[in-house]
Amino acid sequence: MRTNLKRMIVALSALMLLGTGSVFASPPTPSSEAPEMEVAYLSGRSSALLAEIKKEAAQLTLHADILESFARRPRYSWQSHAHYLNKVKDQINAVGERTAELQQIRYAVLPWQQRAIAEVTYHAAQVAASTQAAIVYLNENQGRHFATEYRDHLTTIAGSSNDLRDTVGKFLEYEKGHQKVQRMQNELELAVD
Repeated sequence: MRTNLKRMIVALSALMLLGTGSVFASPPTPSSEAPEMEVAYLSGRSSALLAEIKKEAAQLTLHADILESFARRPRYSWQSHAHYLNKVKDQINAVGERTAELQQIRYAVLPWQQRAIAEVTYHAAQVAASTQAAIVYLNENQGRHFATEYRDHLTTIAGSSNDLRDTVGKFLEYEKGHQKVQRMQNELELAVD
C-alpha cells in the first residue's frame, strides 16, 4: 500500500520536474516536432486522458470531502479514515497513470493541452503527497487521528482534489468552446487571421 503511493509521489514529482524543464530550453512546438496527423492523434488522446482524469477526479473529490468531514467529527474510527484514505490513494494512482501518459506526449499536443497537463500534474502531486503523509500519520498514530497535523493533511487532500477536478473541467470546457468556434467558422467559411 505505502510502496505504490510512494512510487506515485516520486513519479509525479519527477514528472513535474521534467515538465518544467530548464528555463533556457524551450519546448518544441507541435508542428516542428511531429507530423500534423500525429499531433492531431496525440491531441485527441490528450483530451481523452483529460476526460478520464475528470471522471476519476469526481470520485476522488467525493472521497476527499468525506475525509475532510471526518476531520471535523470525532466519532469516526481510524479504520473509517483508513478506508477512505485507501479509496483516495487508489484514485490518485489512477490519475497518476493517466498523467504519466500525458507527460510522455506533452510536447506533441496543443498549447492549451500542455498547460492543462502541467496544472493537472501539479494538483495530482499535491493530492498524492498529502495522501501519503496522512496514511503514514494514521499508521503511526491510530488513536490520534484528530491532531491538527493529520486534519491539515485531510484538508489539503480535499482542497487539492477539488482544484484538480475544477481545473480539468475548465480545460475541457475550453476545448468544447474552441471546437464550437471552429465549427462555426467552417460553416460560415470565415477566414482566420
